[in-house]
Amino acid sequence: MNILVINSGSSSIKYQLIQMPEEIVAASGMVERIGLDGALISYKSGDFKLTQEVDIPDHETGLLKITALLLNEEFGVIGDKDSIHVVGHRVVHGGKTFSETVEVTPEVKEKIKSLVPLAPLHNPHNLKGIEVAEKVFSHAKQVAVFDTAFFQTMPQKAYQYAIPTKFLEDYDIRAYGFHGTSHKYVSEKSIEYLKSEKAAYSRIITVHLGNGCSISAVKDGKAVDHSLGFGPANGLIMGTRAGDIDQSVIFYLIDKLGYSADEVKDILLKESGMLGLTGFSDMRDIEAKSAEGDETCRLALYMNGYRIKKYIGAYIAAMNGLDAIVFTAGIGENSSVIRKIVCEDMEFLGLHLDHRKNDVRGNTLRDISVPGSSVKILVAPTNEELEIAKQSYVLVN
Repeated sequence: MNILVINSGSSSIKYQLIQMPEEIVAASGMVERIGLDGALISYKSGDFKLTQEVDIPDHETGLLKITALLLNEEFGVIGDKDSIHVVGHRVVHGGKTFSETVEVTPEVKEKIKSLVPLAPLHNPHNLKGIEVAEKVFSHAKQVAVFDTAFFQTMPQKAYQYAIPTKFLEDYDIRAYGFHGTSHKYVSEKSIEYLKSEKAAYSRIITVHLGNGCSISAVKDGKAVDHSLGFGPANGLIMGTRAGDIDQSVIFYLIDKLGYSADEVKDILLKESGMLGLTGFSDMRDIEAKSAEGDETCRLALYMNGYRIKKYIGAYIAAMNGLDAIVFTAGIGENSSVIRKIVCEDMEFLGLHLDHRKNDVRGNTLRDISVPGSSVKILVAPTNEELEIAKQSYVLVN
C-alpha cells in the first residue's frame, strides 16, 4: 500500500511516499517558500536527488509539483495518481476531541477548523493540506494524525491549570502537549529496545530537541506529563521561543514598558530563546561560537541544559523513578554538547554518560551510557512521517 505522508506548514510541504507495511520510503522531499520568491522543491528516491527553484504560488501548486515528480517517467515511483492509496496528514492540534487517528470527513474538517484558535500557526495550514490533497488525490483515503493525541492519557492533575475551573469547562483551556508523533515513536522504539535487556522498563523521559523543544514523561508506554501546554510556547528554551517565563514579565512589558500584546507575543515566540540570548537560533552556530570562547553562547548552552535537567528531576518524581532518558530530533540526535551538559552531575540517579559513545554520530538507536548504568541514556532518531504512515495503515486496515 502506498501512503503519501504530508506535513503542511505555512509556507512549506514536507512529504514522504512510504510503502506499507514494508515501511519502505520510495520517495521523499520538501516544498519550501510557498508564495515567496525563490521557492524550492526537493525530491529524493534511492540515490537520485533533485532540487529545483520553481514558481509555487500556493499549496495546491506545491502538491501538484510533488505529484509530477512522483509520476515522472524517468525517476518517478508511481504510474498514476490512483497509485496513492492513502494520504496521511500531520495535524498539530486535535483538542480534547481527537485521542486517536481518524479518517477525514466533513465533520472532522469542521472540528479541525474550530480548533484554529488553539493553534493559529499550524492548524490552518494542516487543514489546507487536507483540502488540497482531497482534490489532487480524489480516490485516496485522507487520514488525520494529531500531535496532541499521544497526550490524551495525561491525568487531570497534570493537564489542568490552577485558574478558575470555568476556563477549562467552558473554553477547554488546559495543557494539550505537542510533538506527540515524535514522542510516541521514540518512546515505543526505546521501550522495545530496553525490553531486550530487562523485562520491565516502563519509566521513560523523551527529550525532543529541535527548533521547537519539548520533554515528556512516559510511564508504561503512556504519556503522563509534558512540557508544552495550551500552545507550543512554554517549557524548554527553544530556537526563538522563551519557554517558561514568569507571567509578571508579560504584565510588566505591557503595563510599564508600553508594549502591545501582539508585540509581546512576537518577542516571546520569535525573538527569544537561543536567538534572544545569543543572536543565533541555530545550535550549530552557538556551539561553534562557544568553542571559540564566546561566553554569551557558552552561558546560553548551559541555561538550555539546566532547564532540561529541571524537567528531568520533576518527571522522575512524577513517575517514582526512571529507567531511561531518550534524546531525539535534530539537536537531541546530533548535539553531543547538549547531551553532555544535560547528563553531567547526574550520577546520583545512576545515570553515567559514556563520553566516547556520546561523541560518535549515528543514524540508529544507540545506548550512550556506561555499561551497567541503572539508568540508560539513549539517542533515538525520530521518524514522524513513518509514525504517521503506520497509524494511517492500521486505521484503514
